[in-house]
Amino acid sequence: MSLPDPAVVVLVGPSGAGKSTWAAAHYRRDEIVSSDALRAVVGSGPHDLDASADAFDLLERIVNARTGRRLTTVVDTLGTDETRRRGWLARAREVGLPAVVVVFDTPDAECRRRNAARDRPVPAPTLAAQLKRHRAVVAQLELEGWDELRTVTATEPAPESGPAPAARTADRRNSQGLDVVLQVSRFPWGQEPLAWLTGVARAADEAGFAGLSVMDHLIQIPQVDRAWSPIPEPWVTLGAVAGLGTELRLGTLVTPVTFRAPGITAKAAATLDVLTGGRAFVGVGAGWWEREHAAFGLDLPPPRQRLDDLERGIETMRALWASGTKAYDGRRVSLPETTSYPRPVGDLPVIVGGTGPRTLRIAATLGDAANLPSARPRLDELVGTLRRHSETVRITVLDLPTIGADREDTWARVERLRGRTSAAAYAERTHAGTAADQRDRWGGLAELGVDTVFVGIADLEGAEDVERLAPLLA
Repeated sequence: MSLPDPAVVVLVGPSGAGKSTWAAAHYRRDEIVSSDALRAVVGSGPHDLDASADAFDLLERIVNARTGRRLTTVVDTLGTDETRRRGWLARAREVGLPAVVVVFDTPDAECRRRNAARDRPVPAPTLAAQLKRHRAVVAQLELEGWDELRTVTATEPAPESGPAPAARTADRRNSQGLDVVLQVSRFPWGQEPLAWLTGVARAADEAGFAGLSVMDHLIQIPQVDRAWSPIPEPWVTLGAVAGLGTELRLGTLVTPVTFRAPGITAKAAATLDVLTGGRAFVGVGAGWWEREHAAFGLDLPPPRQRLDDLERGIETMRALWASGTKAYDGRRVSLPETTSYPRPVGDLPVIVGGTGPRTLRIAATLGDAANLPSARPRLDELVGTLRRHSETVRITVLDLPTIGADREDTWARVERLRGRTSAAAYAERTHAGTAADQRDRWGGLAELGVDTVFVGIADLEGAEDVERLAPLLA
């Protein structure tokens, strides 16, 4: 069952219907507001009915506080009190959260069986009244205006943390037809840089990633880590990985044309392609960060000139990768000769990064693929622009999710990573969830025509973090 997140989720079902078990399987403990649990807090235990008034008073305060911060709030009560139920619906509307009601369609006999097995069963007459009331409530829920009304049957299995990795096709595409490339943007490698890099690359290969890519920056960017954190030269780094003999495709995402003459980038990429047996790619862009250019004594021309240079750079690289050594006289570039060996093994893909109108046109007309941010609906707009220029250019995306082993682990990671951003906003921005949640989301990307997902995580510390991403590749 896929539900909106964040949302106000109200559970409706009699004792023994399985509400608490289902909630614990789908949500973190901190997201569930249970009347029974609060009776235990303010009374002698979860079945202390004398504490109900205080428990529900506390429940309402918790619901209001959590929803005020736009956090997922799961209300675990019988759900038969219409006044309270409509109040939670109104609260969801007030704070702009989806309002979901989950109805538990559990046979009466099963509810009675489960109830009887409890240490403190609900008295039989009380349960009979709950069952009767539940049937009446279900009939009126459709009329109350909930955004979603879902039904859980008694036979629904508890969700797993994610699908097990499945057999992969020869080209390493997953079952959605996507290539998934590990984007390594931070390098917390301590005293053993090569061992750390080797471990991450081998783990990516063993997990079934299609490739590994690295950023090309001279100073670590603030979106990733501190300025004094390591950010190695990419082509040297990829050369080290090439020596491991993996099946990973290797390349940059992306190399600015302001850093190196395009002929030098062409030489590095062609060499990498030969060393990997034809598994290299090169991502290129116009460059953007003034600080690193100034620090390293590099010019950062105005945007129009940088885009002119990007066009010339791609044309230059393709000329040097072509067969022969004859002179080249093209639309933007003239070269007295094209003597450049080794040549790439085959076609060396050029991925153009950027979202500006002219950059998209360059990607569509000169590149093999355009790399775009994965957030929708912005992605849909960018794809539409690309398709007006070309029906064949491949679409890749950079995706930066927060991924946990389960909901509890995911939320713990959100708390560690969010900085001064609110937890709800950070979770929404980074599509926080399990690997299975990401694959569900990626299904929509595949339907849009996305070919490759470059996935990077903010808490990549070593090989063990790559291993927990394996369900992405099923």
